[in-house]
Amino acid sequence: MVTGSQFILPAPEKVVVDFINMLVTGSFYISISVTVLRGIAGFVIAFILALLLGILAGISPVFRTWFTPFLVIIRSTPVISVILLALIWFHTDTVPVFIAILTMFPILCNNIMDGISTVDQGLVEMANTYKVSNYRVIKEVYLPGTLPFLFSGVSSAMGFGWRAVIIGEVLAQPLHGIGTGMQLAQTYLMVSKVISWTVVAVLISMVFEKLIRRVESRVVVWN
Repeated sequence: MVTGSQFILPAPEKVVVDFINMLVTGSFYISISVTVLRGIAGFVIAFILALLLGILAGISPVFRTWFTPFLVIIRSTPVISVILLALIWFHTDTVPVFIAILTMFPILCNNIMDGISTVDQGLVEMANTYKVSNYRVIKEVYLPGTLPFLFSGVSSAMGFGWRAVIIGEVLAQPLHGIGTGMQLAQTYLMVSKVISWTVVAVLISMVFEKLIRRVESRVVVWN
C-alpha cells in the first residue's frame, strides 16, 4: 500500500495467486525435487567426510592440530569466492552440491570433534584396560557420547546447506532448481514469484528440521 508498486513489494493476494499457479505446473515439482536431491547429496558426502575426519581428529590430538587450520580456512572463505571458482571447475549441475559440501562439512566436523572431547575418558581408559577393540570403543563409547552434538550439527548444517544450494543454483543457473526459478523470476521483475519461491525454500527447510528432530528423539532415547 505504501509503495503502490507490484515491482517493489506485491500485495499478499498476488503472492498467494502466483504461489497457487506454481503448484499446478509440472516444472515446479521437478525444480523442488532436483534442489532437494542436491541438498541431500551434499549432506551425505559432507556427513561421511565429517564423521571419518571428525572422529579421527577428536581421538588423535596430533591429527587435530594438523587438521584444524584447514577447517578454519574452509569456514572463513567467502561463499561467493568458492562459487566463482566452482563455476570454472564444475558443470552447472554440480556447483550447488559442491557448495553444500563445503558449507556443511566444517559445521558437522566441529560438532563431532566437540562431542568427542566431552566423552568420559574414564570409560575409554576402562575399555583400554579390558583390551576392548578400537572399533567397539568408537561404536559404543564415542558415537553415543557425540550423538547430541551430532544432531545439533546436522540441524545447523542443513539450515546453512539449503541456503548454499539455492545460492549456487542462482549463480550457476542449472536447468532446474529453486534458485534457477528465483533468478528467472527476478530477471523478469516477477517479485511475487521470487517471494513464492522463498516461501517454498523455507517450507522445505522446516520439513527437514522436523524430520531431524523426530529422528533425534528416537535415536537419543537415553538423553
